[in-house]
Amino acid sequence: MNTFASVRRLDVHRRLGNGERIPVGVLAQNTQGVFFQYDTHYIARFGNLSPFGLDADARLQPAPPTPHQGLHGVFADSLPDGWGLLLMDRLFRQHGILPAQVTAMDRLACIGEKGSGALTYAPASDWQAAGDAGWLPLSLLGQQAETLYEGHASTLLATLAAAGSSGGARPKAQLYFRADDYQHASTVADEGREPWLVKFTSTSLALGHEEGLCEAAYLTLARMAGIDTPEWQLIPATGSQAIAWLALKRFDCTPAGGRLHLHSAGGLLDTDFRLPSLDYEELIKASQMLCKSPSAGQRQFRCAAFNLFGLNQDDHSKNWAFLQDDAGQWTPAPFFDVTFSPGPHGEHRTAFAGHGKQPPLKAMQQLARQASFAHWQEAKDCITEVIEALSHWDDVAAGLGVRASTRKIIGQQLSAVYVANKGLLSQG
Repeated sequence: MNTFASVRRLDVHRRLGNGERIPVGVLAQNTQGVFFQYDTHYIARFGNLSPFGLDADARLQPAPPTPHQGLHGVFADSLPDGWGLLLMDRLFRQHGILPAQVTAMDRLACIGEKGSGALTYAPASDWQAAGDAGWLPLSLLGQQAETLYEGHASTLLATLAAAGSSGGARPKAQLYFRADDYQHASTVADEGREPWLVKFTSTSLALGHEEGLCEAAYLTLARMAGIDTPEWQLIPATGSQAIAWLALKRFDCTPAGGRLHLHSAGGLLDTDFRLPSLDYEELIKASQMLCKSPSAGQRQFRCAAFNLFGLNQDDHSKNWAFLQDDAGQWTPAPFFDVTFSPGPHGEHRTAFAGHGKQPPLKAMQQLARQASFAHWQEAKDCITEVIEALSHWDDVAAGLGVRASTRKIIGQQLSAVYVANKGLLSQG
């Protein structure tokens, strides 16, 4: 059995948009917890990585014990959850290490340079999964991901773990493709390779192998509703006309091979994404303050309306994010992880001015005021545009290959949620 000792110190670096790698500061842990200290040169040049959670100075800053496993929220954003943790824990067990022995700092060391966003951690762990610079058939990766997701052993565990540091519960991989070949992928970045996030499917998922098709339809509808979404494509599984995987072009990567700093709302506001701990009013206000723009709040209001009428109730705090460029400017990240996703008891994970479902008119008007709409009619026009876009569900989904039975079930529920919330279109 290998001797395992927890990480005590990590150097944090940031990759800029041009690919340059610069020091940000140091993370350290002892029996009292985790502490972070900025590099003074970083603060002077680039400002704060997490304006609501960190002070913009070189003092030693302790991490709160909750809700991010004892890390500061901005660094916890680098950790995987769900699928990524499953892969990481299986690798630890292969080395004779129990997941209970592993700290959040140890997991950051395993992420190293392979996480989402611009932050990297060194030295990399000895237990880190090595990437595969060669080319593997995407169909093989998808089949092995489904095998792992369904609880079986896989011969490609290390490869999938090297590509599995993104969040979410569904099987997925951060992969690199040549622009002329999306059937073969690598887990290692190199010149001429495009970075994509591929979401695989499984019969164990709520929508089975139609998960990707339905999410693609929702992304299309969101774009029709005037919402910025990631670039995407459907990649058919080799040898199966019935399966297609959704690939999303990574919006944290730049054309120059660099990165943008990515920060989730959960990490920014220190909320636990596993719980319904965020309100759209709070999200709108934080977006306006961070992005220094009223339009950022109006954008979030439009997304909130889409989630309400589109029955995307898995709208937790890690499914909202912001991007910071090298000049320190923040913008909302494209609308992601948006799909048909009804929740337990019909409740949204992010509340509408205190209401988990069927928000009354006064609650939506409160959100509209926070979003700086000049008057309710403007906000109501926004809601109407969202409803109009969602009315094309059946046509859009059919065009993408969603089965008639699935389209019917979702269409009926979309009609029901419209009836339940159409009072929002009253004069007010």
